[in-house]
Amino acid sequence: MRGSVPSSATSSPPFRRRVPRSLVLALAGAAALLVAGCQKKETAEAKLPVVVQVATAEMTDYAPKTSLTGVIAARTLNNLAFRVGGRVAERLVEVGQHVDKDTVLARLDPQEQESDLRSAQADLDAANASLTQAKAAFERQKALLAQGFTTRRDYDAADQAAKVAQGSVDAAQSALANAKENLTFTELRAGAPGVVTARAVEAGQVVQAAQTVFTVAEDGDRDAVFNVQETLVVSTVPDPAVTIVLVSDPKVTATGRVREISPAVDPASGSIRVKVAIPETPAALPLGAAVVGTVSARAQKGIVLPWQALTSQDGKPAVWLLDPASKAVTVTPIGILAYESGIIVVDKGLEAGQQVVTAGGQLLSPGEVVEVAEAKP
Repeated sequence: MRGSVPSSATSSPPFRRRVPRSLVLALAGAAALLVAGCQKKETAEAKLPVVVQVATAEMTDYAPKTSLTGVIAARTLNNLAFRVGGRVAERLVEVGQHVDKDTVLARLDPQEQESDLRSAQADLDAANASLTQAKAAFERQKALLAQGFTTRRDYDAADQAAKVAQGSVDAAQSALANAKENLTFTELRAGAPGVVTARAVEAGQVVQAAQTVFTVAEDGDRDAVFNVQETLVVSTVPDPAVTIVLVSDPKVTATGRVREISPAVDPASGSIRVKVAIPETPAALPLGAAVVGTVSARAQKGIVLPWQALTSQDGKPAVWLLDPASKAVTVTPIGILAYESGIIVVDKGLEAGQQVVTAGGQLLSPGEVVEVAEAKP
């Protein structure tokens, strides 16, 4: 039949093209060369030196600054009290109020003092009457003695009586003056201009003489008061200049000097109270304002390095040193004088002029040859 396919043609397997063996060998050789090239490239890259930055060690005078928080206090605090006892009739000022000199702060009920005043006045009147009578008797005895009609004894007795009467008058006058003064003591007045910082009584309360009623902070220069650790007091230079900065507004600053150092340590806090005088205290530094005081300690010799230069050897501080000739690095232990923000201060283990690795030290090993990068400005 035309167009039919022989049965032998349909049952035979399909045709497969065979790859020449020489081509397979060529491809395998090319792959091996490619792998070997990559390994050589990695080896060459591994042998590139580590790039580091170095700094020359220089000995400088290091004076660390210490900052503490304190408060503004009055130079002089007056604890005001009545000089006589009694019941408080009225209170005229409040805490925080500014008062001028001789301003009346409070009054006592003056009934007792007025009664004493009337009694003293009556005693004086009686003494004056007795004095008048004694003087008249003395004048009579004086006239009689001149005429020979009295004795010398009577004359002397009259003279003595007149002098006693005069003494009684003087005593009564002093008592009257004291009574008048006590009456004025029923008014409590401010001794100097200032701000009332505390009040201890209310109207109607009975107070004793010398019992504190008000506390007034006098106007004038202020103090900044700090609680300082004893070690800081010892390490600070004598009579240091203290920079005062207001916490709520850092633009407000002043410069003060240490005015008073407490001779005893506070047993509760273990600190020493230090008062810093602020001459011509700015008005923006009110009483009770929180401030920060900064002072420099005694200068010490040391080498200042960036903190990135610090490494560790056997758990102790160390740095990497660079040999300028061979470009090899070695690790050396150091002594740290102080840790500051962004820097360390070294006082042992380094000498001036040595090259210290300041960047890249985390990639180094002892004896490794490095490449020094150009220092950044």
